Amino acid sequence: MNLAIPASLCSPLARIKAVFLKEFVQVRRDRLTLGMMVMMPLIQLMIFGFAINMDPKNLPALVIAEDQGRFTRSIVAAMENSGYYDFKGALADPAEGERLLKSGAVAFVVTIPANFSRDLLRGDQPQVLIAADASDPSSSSNAIGQAQSVILFALRNELKSMRGGTSNMLVEPMKGQPVEIIIHRQYNPEGRSQLSIVPGVIGVILTMTMLMLTSVSMTRESESGTLENLLAMPAQPIEVMIGKLTPYILVGAVQTIISLAAALFLFQVPFFGNPIVLFFGLAGFIISNLSLGFVVSTLARSQMQAIQLSIFILLPSILLSGFAFPFRGMPLWAQLLGEALPITHFLRIIRGVMLKGAGFLDLGGEFFALLVITIALVTVAMLRYRRTLD
Repeated sequence: MNLAIPASLCSPLARIKAVFLKEFVQVRRDRLTLGMMVMMPLIQLMIFGFAINMDPKNLPALVIAEDQGRFTRSIVAAMENSGYYDFKGALADPAEGERLLKSGAVAFVVTIPANFSRDLLRGDQPQVLIAADASDPSSSSNAIGQAQSVILFALRNELKSMRGGTSNMLVEPMKGQPVEIIIHRQYNPEGRSQLSIVPGVIGVILTMTMLMLTSVSMTRESESGTLENLLAMPAQPIEVMIGKLTPYILVGAVQTIISLAAALFLFQVPFFGNPIVLFFGLAGFIISNLSLGFVVSTLARSQMQAIQLSIFILLPSILLSGFAFPFRGMPLWAQLLGEALPITHFLRIIRGVMLKGAGFLDLGGEFFALLVITIALVTVAMLRYRRTLD
């Protein structure tokens, strides 16, 4: 047998060229990997470039107006014109405003006390109370910072127009401002970023590990040749799925215990809610991510493809969920994409339970959304699972 090396491969350049051509052909044949390499950066750049906004506007707000005078209307109009506040209506019950803040339905509740107009005209410096959901400081800080200047400017104009263009109370600095603006930064009065970031990190860690472990697990079965044995078993697809996912549920439980212990004792994150509520939220979130990983494994043909697809999903989970950037600052289409991610609803659940003491009634919408996403992912995984080898 003649094992002589062809003359065309005698030089180093020729050998490098041969390996290059071999690798180029192999990449070209792997269309899924090629498509992800070309399109994934472009898609992510377009989505994140247009979606991320560090200065959210039109934050939902409500007003409790015990005084219905012109000054109240001026305050509401000025706050809306600032672009930061979007008043959804008026309330009569402060307890209802507290409930809506706790559930995350609104970001601000502005209270104008009774006899506000009379006290303002007398120079008695009435109060304006702004209750703000500060559980995510990055979402509300700019709006809170603008509130005082916006309200004072509106009232100055009203008082000047009523007093012939001047106001002794406003001209003399010793008499202070016309009103006292009190801002209650609820759920995070000190504005500590750890209170928002640390619970979110728990969701990111679970997403990353559950998604990658499950997706790689199934593709490893195919690459190692053990998938044939799995397919030969007299087991239904749902039985295979449960058997494959159960060990990773235990892994997720261990990760959760470690992460929560670090949040409570290392970062001093408070826990005001019911642990049972958080338990159900964690269970649904872990199962949804494992189901998502199972879907990825049915799309990928190799462990490398599974990892690439997992990263493609992980980045939107970090950037579009409200973890790294304000959710309400994103355009509507980006918010719709974020609502389809399990971590978006889990972040609202864990922050609501730990920081606000929210219960099932306050977070019912988030639990329902997480349930719908999980059912959809399980259905897709079962439809794509094949009992026979292609």
